[in-house]
Amino acid sequence: MRIVSIVGARPQFVKLAVVARAISVLGESAGARHQILHTGQHYDFEMSEVFFRDLDIPKPDFHLEVGSASHGEQTGEMMKRLEPILVAEKPDWVVVYGDTNSTLAGAVVSAKLHIPAAHVESGLRSFNRAMPEEINRIVADHVSDLLFCPTATAVGHLRTEGLADKAVLVGDVMYDAALQFREIAERNVAAWADRYPGGTFALATIHRAENTDDPERLMSIVSALEQIAGEICPVVLPLHPRTKKMLAGAGWAAQAVSVLPPVSYLEMLVLESRARFILTDSGGVQKEAYFFQRPCIIMRTEREWTEILDNQCNVLAGADRSRILAAAAGACAAGPWVAKYGEGNAGSLIASALYEGRGAKPGRR
Repeated sequence: MRIVSIVGARPQFVKLAVVARAISVLGESAGARHQILHTGQHYDFEMSEVFFRDLDIPKPDFHLEVGSASHGEQTGEMMKRLEPILVAEKPDWVVVYGDTNSTLAGAVVSAKLHIPAAHVESGLRSFNRAMPEEINRIVADHVSDLLFCPTATAVGHLRTEGLADKAVLVGDVMYDAALQFREIAERNVAAWADRYPGGTFALATIHRAENTDDPERLMSIVSALEQIAGEICPVVLPLHPRTKKMLAGAGWAAQAVSVLPPVSYLEMLVLESRARFILTDSGGVQKEAYFFQRPCIIMRTEREWTEILDNQCNVLAGADRSRILAAAAGACAAGPWVAKYGEGNAGSLIASALYEGRGAKPGRR
């Protein structure tokens, strides 16, 4: 059995680490051959190669080196470079992850070539089609042949869209990753982590286009972060390259906020697990906050992970400065944390399902 995983962005590398490890274990008895294709959507060291190093992911077999561009140009270039590779390799399965342009390109090219495709982290919906990620995940779900869902809610979304017969509830690979790598993180980055004692700081991340590309929203967010840092607790902000560029263009310079360069996944796990609370527009970070039982302020107006909003564990605040500040002031009231994301074996269930479903016909319903 030949499997090609297509990834290109930071959150996908974490998901890949879990699935690649599970396929490797399966391969010893099932003859599975796993190849990794990196589109190059994230291409600098801190956003890409460091993940392969820290998470012990095999070196990519193919690298498209697409780089940054507009959505249409980037996705089109990925599809153009991806097609001849899949034609030559003829895999039994193509596996795509999450909701990026790499996800969309991999799913569409596989469908057009009649190669069975599986979508990891399927069934998520924000119901906001202004988000590029929402379009990517909807299209990927509808053209893929096996849909690996992290939660029962995700399965329900697919059922509503007539895709229930392709859906498999496996749990969340990000939960697997948090369990597998947190202890490694504490051990491997201990010296670095000593600067961040538990419960003494807030952690913030900003990267979504809806925030970074809107100067008014972006400045409202960083203004709130500055006030939190001055009045509630220190704020640590690992800065995404695009966010850094947009803030520089807006003339913002940090005052009370402690700005860091992009951190590795292991470093991020340490920061998340030790933070007093977290502020983010990232789907992955808000979920990891829940895994570590850290209150989280979501700087968006909608969410994919509905269950984490129960009991004030996560609070939607958008880019509204006053709402962000109010949520930060009340963060200590969060809990209990009752949502379930599987048993930590999603990777193994995915690998087994791929093996059991080998030879599946594309487009089956």
